[in-house]
Amino acid sequence: MNDTQDKAEQAAPEAQAKFTRGNLFGHISVMSLTASVGLMAVFLVDFVDMIFISMLGKAELAAAVGYAGAILFFTTSFGIGMAIAAGALVARALGAGRPEEARRRATNALIYGVIFGAIFAATVWFNLAFLAGLLGATGATLELAVHYLQIIVPSLPFLMVGMIGGAILRAHGDARRAMMATIWGGLVNAVLDPILIFGLDLELTGAALASVAARIVIAVTALLPLIRHYGGFDRPTTSSLTIDMRPILAIAVPAILTQLATPIGQAYVTRAMAEFGEEAVAGMAIVARMTPVGFGIIFALSGAIGPIIGQNAGAGLDGRVRGAFKDGLLFTAIVVVVVSGLFFLARPGIQMLFQLEDGVALTLVFLFAGPLSLMFFFNGVIFVANAAFNNLGHPFYSTIVNWGRHTFGTIPFVLLGGAWYGAPGIMIGQYLGGAVFAVVAIILALRVMAKERTKTQDQEPFARQARLFSLLHHRR
Repeated sequence: MNDTQDKAEQAAPEAQAKFTRGNLFGHISVMSLTASVGLMAVFLVDFVDMIFISMLGKAELAAAVGYAGAILFFTTSFGIGMAIAAGALVARALGAGRPEEARRRATNALIYGVIFGAIFAATVWFNLAFLAGLLGATGATLELAVHYLQIIVPSLPFLMVGMIGGAILRAHGDARRAMMATIWGGLVNAVLDPILIFGLDLELTGAALASVAARIVIAVTALLPLIRHYGGFDRPTTSSLTIDMRPILAIAVPAILTQLATPIGQAYVTRAMAEFGEEAVAGMAIVARMTPVGFGIIFALSGAIGPIIGQNAGAGLDGRVRGAFKDGLLFTAIVVVVVSGLFFLARPGIQMLFQLEDGVALTLVFLFAGPLSLMFFFNGVIFVANAAFNNLGHPFYSTIVNWGRHTFGTIPFVLLGGAWYGAPGIMIGQYLGGAVFAVVAIILALRVMAKERTKTQDQEPFARQARLFSLLHHRR
């Protein structure tokens, strides 16, 4: 091997671990902003989907999509969990300068994603009527929801490939290509929707087929950059799959459980708000639609900051790990203050857009648009802490925090808030409970980072010996 090849091999791992150098706040900003664009594409497509279905003038179709959406959220939780595991493991391997291990883990995470996704999709598919009925769907609406889901659910493995592929791209620091995969999927869905729903008169079937096509496009456009720019994938073997099964499931299982906490807590809040009438529920629904639009960047932050923490942890740069955590909180604070200010200024426009008259719905929307939206900072704190837990080997901490936040941090606070201040008190209580568990999340995150620092210090003598051995080997 000549000197040029030797130097190229030594430089390759460093080139792939791009987050181990450079400005941390800049990395966080770029990763979060690009990831949020991809998320916004998904939110926008879902919004357009509902508009097209509503244009058909059949209330049962829109209701069927609503019930189906709740079930699809649970199936998506599998994809999110596997994506978190893949991103964390690949980022740490890259940070440690082990690109072969990163490629192997990326390969095996995709294989497990397809296998588990197919099994879970089959389980859900054979129980669609039961699940939709459990949510309250009946009669024609139940039949339509089941029909819609029968088409989409089998495509879950494609969605999982797309999500895992995007997470691997972000682990490499390639947020732009991960973003473009989602955008291309969104564009395909938006173009096919009117063609299939109206042009071919397929109605709900057309909407479902458009979603399936979008999932396939996301999968393909996420995999192609990995093949072209990042060495592709290994040929899977039984031994390699066995090696990676435990670390993948160790992160994926708690990540999936973490995702399932949110709808449980939100279901309780919705039920509590229903006691104050349909107008109160309508106001909360408007707030629920404003939140992802305004804070899409914060929702994207957890997946964006994870690879940054993971690469630096893998490289043993505990100072940059702590720096990434602090800069993540700073980034969250800046975004929340700016968005809350914009919400406050947009109050008249929001009132006009949703045609709100004086009443509890307007009260709830105005309560959120400005003062209460500042409390979303604490949601962002939990997102950043969860990324730290998942990428520093303590994924069950994220499960504990999320379930605590949506049970003990929701039920008693909502009960007291509703008893003292009515419908506004429910929203206030929900955010106060979130603030309490944000403090818990910070305390746990600081403990995890302290453990990581101690582990790095203990391993440093061995790391120096390994570097010395590598240097002597190359000199020979």
